[in-house]
Amino acid sequence: MSGVEETILSRIGRLTDIKESARRGPDPAATERQHAKGKLTAHERIALLLDKGSFNEVEALRRHRASGFGLEHKKPYGDGVITGWGTVHGRTVFVYAHDFRVFGGALGEAHAQKIHKIMDLAEAAGAPVVSLNDGAGARIQEGVTALAGYGGIFQRNTRVSGVIPQISVMLGPCAGGAAYSPALTDFVFMVRETSQMFITGPDVVKAVTGEEISQNGLGGADVHAGVSGVSHFAYDDEEHCIEDVRYLLSLLPANNRELAPVERCADPADRLNEALLDLVPAGSGQAYDIRKVVEEIADEGEYFEVHPAWATNIVCAFTRLDGHVVGVVANQPASMAGVLDIEASEKGARFVQFCDAFNIPLVTLVDVPGFLPGVDQEHNGIIRRGAKLLYAYCNATVPRISLVLRKAYGGAYIVMDSRSIGADLALAWPTNEIAVMGAEGAANVVFRREINAADDPQAVREQRIAEYKDELMHPYYAAERGLIDDVIDPRQTRSVLIRSLAMLRAKHADLPSRKHGNPPQ
Repeated sequence: MSGVEETILSRIGRLTDIKESARRGPDPAATERQHAKGKLTAHERIALLLDKGSFNEVEALRRHRASGFGLEHKKPYGDGVITGWGTVHGRTVFVYAHDFRVFGGALGEAHAQKIHKIMDLAEAAGAPVVSLNDGAGARIQEGVTALAGYGGIFQRNTRVSGVIPQISVMLGPCAGGAAYSPALTDFVFMVRETSQMFITGPDVVKAVTGEEISQNGLGGADVHAGVSGVSHFAYDDEEHCIEDVRYLLSLLPANNRELAPVERCADPADRLNEALLDLVPAGSGQAYDIRKVVEEIADEGEYFEVHPAWATNIVCAFTRLDGHVVGVVANQPASMAGVLDIEASEKGARFVQFCDAFNIPLVTLVDVPGFLPGVDQEHNGIIRRGAKLLYAYCNATVPRISLVLRKAYGGAYIVMDSRSIGADLALAWPTNEIAVMGAEGAANVVFRREINAADDPQAVREQRIAEYKDELMHPYYAAERGLIDDVIDPRQTRSVLIRSLAMLRAKHADLPSRKHGNPPQ
């Protein structure tokens, strides 16, 4: 062996030792402490996320250059974050993972620059980026340079929004600036007990307001998944959480220039949906679970619901029809009778915007009695915030099909992707009731004087209600006026949707030239 070869092999061995040392962490006890909390290490998380053997690390030898406050004696390789790329189901995905064993995952200048690098690569390659978050915020010892590092991440989150999918997986406590980057991404996953998000922690809250609350009570997984709506998904352990991240990635395109991946489907496209005749009650006031309708029409009955615990009066889900990914937005009669309120409007709007950005067709299942009345709703901005859903639909250029299953009243009918705001196809079942309001309310308004003056007000009211239903709410009224394209047999719902989406697959629509719109906030 020559001297040159010996030198090269020696340096390769040194490099291997450095990388293995980084994998083990600063000391064995740090890994044990991580596991004792029910948390995996950054390397273990990446191994779960990516296809086996596909990970390529970037800047593994990067170290910070800060001095003072003891940092000059602590310069671990990698600087507390692992960055790189690999594959998920054979498709390229970029990833960065905070290593809580190093400086508590706190972000410093070098740490941030590694993240900037991987986000820039993801943008250039046109591939999703997944962040595995487990960090203690900005590194105090590095001062303003750490804060500037967060700014660079936020700027990139915003720049690639709607260009490549961005997924944040919260696997530890993330406070302050560490919480804002996930809020800018498309989907947030959290794990119960071990992950929290808040701008100011419980100690600060107590000092300022006097309120006492735990970390989980303030910003735990269930709080953000069911109360604030910050998190889209909550899990009991990291393994199931990361498994669903992989599943979500399988449903999404790599970027906004591509279509979502198509899977071969063994479920017949012309399969009849006999079960739908019993699933949806004929009576407009009877509750049922709209998710069973989605399950009945989806390929193999599979769908992936987004925000399942928040704003439960509307359901948003990804599914496949004949192998092609679609986004489903549906009123949920089993929760608050399916009314639209502030939270449901915001949830639906965000989902519609995502689907439109990434070329995912929209199917809207309508069974809505209207907007939720109330002082709280009005004072908290139902007009402004309800308009978000309207704006999102009007702005969407992907194929859009709406299907009225039962009732569709008032402004809520318009907002739920009606023909008048641009749905490509508006369909309805024979049980549909499309009107300004329910027959009872309409009769009380239109015939109030006649009813009040009658000898038998109840008999007159019932007569007028029946007349209103017969004349203005029969199933074919909207179709006769061109507001419904077809009234279909419920049993043929799956086949009609599949044929219609196939027809619309080559749809092309342009918005007027503009820098960007100004959606209601």
